[in-house]
Amino acid sequence: MTRSEELAAFKASLGELVEEAPELEQFVGFVESAETTTVIDHKTKELMSLAIGVVTRCDHCILWHTDAALEAGATHEEIIDTLKIAVVMGGGPAMTYAIVAYETLQALEAERNE
Repeated sequence: MTRSEELAAFKASLGELVEEAPELEQFVGFVESAETTTVIDHKTKELMSLAIGVVTRCDHCILWHTDAALEAGATHEEIIDTLKIAVVMGGGPAMTYAIVAYETLQALEAERNE
């Protein structure tokens, strides 16, 4: 399964979960509200979310926000810089998840270029 397919499956499962647990819709609404561009641009918010996903060791967050950062126009170099800051803030454990994010970036870039 490609990373894009993995992300699509995760998003589908999230949608199904929200259907079965409609209380979660409030949280989804909060996320959408927080991600709305008012002061900080969308790309920067996605890069911030990626860094936090690395530091908190969340594989799905890394996949979701790497894809979203690319969609928002982040460059390869900007994502690498983001991973460096995540490692600064998260230390050794974040380094291992920065590698996961780096591999995710490579896979998503390759899939977009096919």
